[in-house]
Amino acid sequence: MRAVVQRVSQASVSVEGSITGQIGQGLMVLLGVEVGDTEKDAQYLGDKIAKLRIFADDEGKMNRSVKDIDGGVLLISQFTLLGDARGQNRPGFTQAEAPERANALYIACCERVEGHGIPVARGVFRAHMEVSLVNDGPVTLLLDSKKQF
Repeated sequence: MRAVVQRVSQASVSVEGSITGQIGQGLMVLLGVEVGDTEKDAQYLGDKIAKLRIFADDEGKMNRSVKDIDGGVLLISQFTLLGDARGQNRPGFTQAEAPERANALYIACCERVEGHGIPVARGVFRAHMEVSLVNDGPVTLLLDSKKQF
Protein backbone atom coordinates (compact mmCIF):
# COMPACT_ATOMS: atom_id res chain seq x y z
CA MET A 1 0.00 0.00 0.00
CA ARG A 2 1.37 3.38 -0.98
CA ALA A 3 0.53 6.86 0.17
CA VAL A 4 1.44 10.39 -0.78
CA VAL A 5 1.00 12.54 2.33
CA GLN A 6 0.91 16.31 2.05
CA ARG A 7 0.74 18.79 4.91
CA VAL A 8 -1.97 21.27 3.98
CA SER A 9 -3.60 24.42 5.28
CA GLN A 10 -6.77 23.30 3.49
CA ALA A 11 -7.92 20.66 1.00
CA SER A 12 -11.11 19.53 -0.68
CA VAL A 13 -12.37 16.98 -3.17
CA SER A 14 -15.30 17.43 -5.56
CA VAL A 15 -17.27 15.04 -7.75
CA GLU A 16 -19.39 16.48 -10.56
CA GLY A 17 -19.03 19.98 -9.12
CA SER A 18 -20.11 19.10 -5.57
CA ILE A 19 -17.68 19.02 -2.65
CA THR A 20 -17.69 15.54 -1.14
CA GLY A 21 -14.95 16.08 1.44
CA GLN A 22 -12.95 18.97 2.84
CA ILE A 23 -10.61 19.82 5.69
CA GLY A 24 -8.83 22.83 7.06
CA GLN A 25 -5.31 22.35 8.43
CA GLY A 26 -4.17 18.75 8.31
CA LEU A 27 -3.08 16.05 5.87
CA MET A 28 -4.18 15.33 2.32
CA VAL A 29 -3.45 11.68 1.58
CA LEU A 30 -3.59 9.85 -1.75
CA LEU A 31 -3.72 6.08 -1.13
CA GLY A 32 -2.97 3.29 -3.58
CA VAL A 33 -3.77 -0.34 -2.76
CA GLU A 34 -1.46 -2.95 -4.27
CA VAL A 35 -2.17 -6.55 -5.21
CA GLY A 36 -1.47 -8.65 -2.13
CA ASP A 37 -2.05 -5.87 0.41
CA THR A 38 -3.86 -6.95 3.58
CA GLU A 39 -5.61 -5.46 6.57
CA LYS A 40 -2.17 -5.30 8.20
CA ASP A 41 -0.99 -2.87 5.47
CA ALA A 42 -4.07 -0.69 6.05
CA GLN A 43 -3.43 -0.69 9.80
CA TYR A 44 0.24 0.19 9.35
CA LEU A 45 -0.48 3.15 7.07
CA GLY A 46 -3.46 4.30 9.12
CA ASP A 47 -1.28 4.38 12.24
CA LYS A 48 1.60 6.05 10.40
CA ILE A 49 -0.66 8.77 8.96
CA ALA A 50 -2.15 9.44 12.40
CA LYS A 51 1.21 9.59 14.17
CA LEU A 52 3.42 11.40 11.61
CA ARG A 53 5.01 14.36 13.37
CA ILE A 54 5.24 16.89 10.56
CA PHE A 55 3.59 19.94 12.12
CA ALA A 56 5.63 22.63 13.86
CA ASP A 57 5.89 22.79 17.62
CA ASP A 58 6.45 26.03 19.56
CA GLU A 59 10.11 26.02 18.51
CA GLY A 60 9.32 25.59 14.82
CA LYS A 61 10.45 21.94 14.67
CA MET A 62 8.34 19.26 12.99
CA ASN A 63 7.30 17.59 16.20
CA ARG A 64 3.48 17.49 16.25
CA SER A 65 1.02 15.07 14.67
CA VAL A 66 -2.24 15.93 12.93
CA LYS A 67 -4.05 14.97 16.15
CA ASP A 68 -1.81 17.24 18.21
CA ILE A 69 -2.91 20.24 16.12
CA ASP A 70 -6.60 19.20 16.05
CA GLY A 71 -6.36 18.82 12.27
CA GLY A 72 -8.16 16.58 9.84
CA VAL A 73 -7.24 14.12 7.11
CA LEU A 74 -8.61 14.10 3.57
CA LEU A 75 -7.99 10.54 2.37
CA ILE A 76 -8.52 9.73 -1.31
CA SER A 77 -8.13 6.37 -3.04
CA GLN A 78 -5.85 6.64 -6.08
CA PHE A 79 -4.93 3.45 -7.94
CA THR A 80 -2.56 5.37 -10.25
CA LEU A 81 0.03 5.42 -7.43
CA LEU A 82 0.70 1.82 -8.47
CA GLY A 83 1.33 2.79 -12.09
CA ASP A 84 4.53 1.45 -13.63
CA ALA A 85 5.99 3.55 -16.45
CA ARG A 86 9.58 2.28 -16.28
CA GLY A 87 9.61 0.51 -19.62
CA GLN A 88 7.12 2.58 -21.55
CA ASN A 89 5.40 5.92 -21.73
CA ARG A 90 1.93 4.56 -21.00
CA PRO A 91 1.84 3.30 -17.41
CA GLY A 92 0.62 -0.18 -16.60
CA PHE A 93 -1.56 -0.77 -13.55
CA THR A 94 -1.23 -4.52 -13.07
CA GLN A 95 -0.02 -4.00 -9.50
CA ALA A 96 -3.17 -2.11 -8.48
CA GLU A 97 -5.60 -4.24 -6.47
CA ALA A 98 -9.03 -5.16 -7.87
CA PRO A 99 -11.63 -2.48 -7.04
CA GLU A 100 -13.70 -4.43 -4.49
CA ARG A 101 -10.68 -5.47 -2.43
CA ALA A 102 -9.02 -2.05 -2.85
CA ASN A 103 -12.13 -0.27 -1.57
CA ALA A 104 -12.35 -2.53 1.49
CA LEU A 105 -8.71 -1.79 2.38
CA TYR A 106 -9.15 1.94 1.67
CA ILE A 107 -12.09 1.98 4.10
CA ALA A 108 -10.05 0.01 6.66
CA CYS A 109 -7.26 2.61 6.44
CA CYS A 110 -9.76 5.48 6.87
CA GLU A 111 -11.28 3.76 9.89
CA ARG A 112 -7.85 3.16 11.41
CA VAL A 113 -7.05 6.89 11.23
CA GLU A 114 -10.49 7.70 12.68
CA GLY A 115 -9.73 5.25 15.51
CA HIS A 116 -7.04 7.68 16.64
CA GLY A 117 -9.70 10.34 17.14
CA ILE A 118 -8.88 12.17 13.91
CA PRO A 119 -11.69 13.30 11.58
CA VAL A 120 -11.34 11.82 8.09
CA ALA A 121 -12.96 13.32 4.99
CA ARG A 122 -13.06 11.00 1.99
CA GLY A 123 -13.18 11.02 -1.74
CA VAL A 124 -15.65 8.91 -3.72
CA PHE A 125 -14.19 5.54 -4.67
CA ARG A 126 -13.86 5.03 -8.46
CA ALA A 127 -15.29 8.48 -9.24
CA HIS A 128 -13.61 11.15 -11.32
CA MET A 129 -12.54 13.60 -8.62
CA GLU A 130 -11.14 17.11 -8.61
CA VAL A 131 -8.78 17.71 -5.70
CA SER A 132 -7.82 21.14 -4.48
CA LEU A 133 -5.24 21.80 -1.81
CA VAL A 134 -2.87 24.34 -0.39
CA ASN A 135 0.35 22.48 0.40
CA ASP A 136 1.85 23.94 3.58
CA GLY A 137 5.63 24.13 3.48
CA PRO A 138 5.56 22.41 1.06
CA VAL A 139 5.79 19.16 2.99
CA THR A 140 5.18 15.97 0.99
CA LEU A 141 6.11 12.44 2.05
CA LEU A 142 5.92 9.08 0.31
CA LEU A 143 4.94 6.11 2.47
CA ASP A 144 4.85 2.43 1.63
CA SER A 145 3.53 -0.29 3.94
CA LYS A 146 6.25 -2.60 2.65
CA LYS A 147 8.82 0.10 3.44
CA GLN A 148 10.09 0.31 -0.13
CA PHE A 149 10.92 4.02 0.25
